[in-house]
Amino acid sequence: MRNQSSWTRVVAILLVLLLAAPPELAARYKPKYGFNLFSREDEVTEGRKAAAEIEKQLPILPESDPVTRYVQRLGAQLAQYTPEPRYPYTFKVVNQKEINAFALPGGPIYVNVGTIQAADNEAQLAGVMGHEISHVVMRHSTEQASKAMLAQLPLAVLGGRLGGGIGGQLAQLGIVFGLNSVFLKYSRDAEREADLVGAGIIHDAGYDPHGVVAFFEKLQAESGGGRGAEFFSSHPNPGNRAKLVGDEVATLPARSYRSDSSEFKDVKRRVAAMKPLTAKEIAAGKGASQSGQAQGSGTIESVSRAEVMPSSTLQLYEHAAFRIRRPANWPVTEAEQEINIAPPAGRSGDAIAYGAIVGVARPRTRQSLGDTTRQLVQGMLQGNPDHRQTAAAEEIRVNGVPGMELQLEGPSPVRGQRERNWVVVLDRGDGSVLYAVFVAPTRDFEQIHPTFVSMLRSLRLH
Repeated sequence: MRNQSSWTRVVAILLVLLLAAPPELAARYKPKYGFNLFSREDEVTEGRKAAAEIEKQLPILPESDPVTRYVQRLGAQLAQYTPEPRYPYTFKVVNQKEINAFALPGGPIYVNVGTIQAADNEAQLAGVMGHEISHVVMRHSTEQASKAMLAQLPLAVLGGRLGGGIGGQLAQLGIVFGLNSVFLKYSRDAEREADLVGAGIIHDAGYDPHGVVAFFEKLQAESGGGRGAEFFSSHPNPGNRAKLVGDEVATLPARSYRSDSSEFKDVKRRVAAMKPLTAKEIAAGKGASQSGQAQGSGTIESVSRAEVMPSSTLQLYEHAAFRIRRPANWPVTEAEQEINIAPPAGRSGDAIAYGAIVGVARPRTRQSLGDTTRQLVQGMLQGNPDHRQTAAAEEIRVNGVPGMELQLEGPSPVRGQRERNWVVVLDRGDGSVLYAVFVAPTRDFEQIHPTFVSMLRSLRLH
């Protein structure tokens, strides 16, 4: 019987009120949680299940994208300063124009490209991410779901008669943590808690906690039907946010805060040139592939060979760590420790179909060139899981410098094509290595290979 009588629902409501902890407004690093039927393991499991479904619907930037790698590093840094219990956080970037970020139970966190574009400094971006981490720490979404479960089936829950585990009960009750889920839209009390816990996290990580207040106030001023409106639909302003965070920060140890990193500045340049999709375009099915990656930032529908074939004229490019000659019609895009050399028609976003990637890497511990090469290749394959190494790495010398070379193959950004990657790793002699990845579709690789050889022969280390 679904309707067990009105007194049953009254009992359920009273139990929720009695069991729920009052909002925690100031006890930093001692969060008090409300009534929650989910264990930490349940949260991690349900969060991963929700993430798998959500990533089929959203244009997620590839793991290999420099913007994604930066957000992952910043997120991992912030996660070191979270209260217990610790969760297996993951950080991904959604190629969406609207300013928003959201967190799933157990640790998956998503940041829109529009949010990075709107952040005036690194503290603001760190503040938004710290705020989302705090929603996970404070278990806000599963607390709301627990109350909904108890209100729907109070006697069965209390009597322990529900079978199939928490996941089975969520399905029975129609409770989901998907896109636009009511359980990912927070109350003002939850926002207040996330503000305070987040202030402590970003303060301890070295960022100015006032940055998130400035960012939220900027969004509030621009939110009337604009890009910030989506954020406040799920993150309501708890009221007097600046004073609330300011009072909390006043209780924290005084310290000097970080300035913007060069990596943040590089990412800002990258996202400024991007054209992320709008929510309407995403809802219409644009941008999300079955793998969950952003077609708009990584797929080339067709390409004219006349636009991508390298010029016979090579021009010198000087980097702080090396110099190399590149085809005159293949411009250079700079990052902090890496450059991309590619014709405009041979790239989409940060996906390169024709060209070269050259950079410097330093392992955490000094190791052999072979071990470093294996570590680098493992990272490349993790970022490009459909690729594979076609043969064992072999020793090579480039202008007297010892190195290793190998080849990878996999899907090309050019739709319907396969590609070959010629990977060369050179020992810089100081514990770091220089890596060069020469890329072209399989159909064109042999024709372009002589140019790749000339580029490699021109390479000099500084």
